[in-house]
Amino acid sequence: MEAAVAPGRDAPAPAASQPSGCGKHNSPERKVYMDYNATTPLEPEVIQAMTEAMWEAWGNPSSLYPAGKKAKDIINAARESLAKMIGGKPQDIIFTSGGTESNNLVIHSVVKHFHANQTSKGPAGGHHSPVEGAKPHFITSSVEHDSIRLPLEHLAEEQVAAVTFVPVSKVSGQAEVEDILAAVRPTTRLVTIMLANNETGVVMPVPEISQRIKALNQERVATGLPPILTHTDAAQALGKQRVDVEDLGVDFLTIVGHKFYGPRIGALYVRGLGEFTPLYPMLFGGGQERNFRPGTENTPMIAGLGKAAELVTQNCEAYEAHMRDIRDYLEERLEAEFGQKRIHLNSQFPGTQRLPNTCNFSVRGPRLQGHKVLAQCRVLLASVGAACHSDHGDQPSPVLLNYGIPFDVARNALRLSVGRSTTRAEVDLVVQDLKQAVAQLENQA
Repeated sequence: MEAAVAPGRDAPAPAASQPSGCGKHNSPERKVYMDYNATTPLEPEVIQAMTEAMWEAWGNPSSLYPAGKKAKDIINAARESLAKMIGGKPQDIIFTSGGTESNNLVIHSVVKHFHANQTSKGPAGGHHSPVEGAKPHFITSSVEHDSIRLPLEHLAEEQVAAVTFVPVSKVSGQAEVEDILAAVRPTTRLVTIMLANNETGVVMPVPEISQRIKALNQERVATGLPPILTHTDAAQALGKQRVDVEDLGVDFLTIVGHKFYGPRIGALYVRGLGEFTPLYPMLFGGGQERNFRPGTENTPMIAGLGKAAELVTQNCEAYEAHMRDIRDYLEERLEAEFGQKRIHLNSQFPGTQRLPNTCNFSVRGPRLQGHKVLAQCRVLLASVGAACHSDHGDQPSPVLLNYGIPFDVARNALRLSVGRSTTRAEVDLVVQDLKQAVAQLENQA
């Protein structure tokens, strides 16, 4: 499939979402990008902020000369912008290389904290030792991103931790609160549930989960058990809907810049960092980020991340409304062109909120596997699911199977995710492109 770069929000018409600005409107070279859940292009303002930082703030942020002070000022401003975007405090933000590092840092910290506090206070103020060989217990869902699933599976295989993967409901598409609470053990230390699924867009009931865990923690403390921490990977939700850590009630929240038109770095929110919520470094070095994530800061990328967060704070409602309008139009056109009986909308669960930009669907048919349909498309640039699983061929997405989507339907799945600049005209082009791709496959001997 042709590599492409989709333009930013302010790209000149008619090139919105037209990679590399190639071709005229009806040119066979024209491409329409609909894989915004995989990555997003940099907004022009983000590129400008990064460029200015490269020119003016090239100094080491720990140095006292002007270029170093300029770099430090940019980093502090970006930290404030990220905090404002999620309703948190700047001192609770740690910059990381991206979502994978942020998620691993949370899991790593919980294991370290468990072993650092193996002797806890009992109900009478004394102390008791845990069961010999006790391991920290994690609770997560069966549809998490690999940067949560794989490190937890690794810890379980190495017998460093115990993990419960709670299945999602086939009715709501969500990890149910009662199922999570039922999985709690005395050794449970972390509940980590994504805020929105990257393949279906289903929004998880994170506020309810946090509230119930908070109430449970009061009982645990009274009986001498340590509280359970909560984490959400908010990678897919940021920039598409309002995200507020006070409403969510979580202790940790993962931020990923390239999902909201920023650069490929990230951050981690930690409520009351180092005071109320523990964090243990995975790296050791020069002491940057208050020793929690040392290493000389990447000032230009941090500048871009801050600008991207600022744009989300200013425009999130408009972004959300536009993407929902385009996504709904896309689903209407798919059903109109293929018929409601042939189209299966894999991401629709009655009564369940989902991201405004995500459409996961299958065209029913024995030769219409998702990757084959994409290979026949001349216009559409998209994926069959998570970008990191793009080499799975005919195998259906495990996430969709966990959602209860039948095997033959899941194997035909395509994930189209629209962006800030996607237009209805582009939707029409994509739907016609899909029609010719399906016809071509069905006409093959």
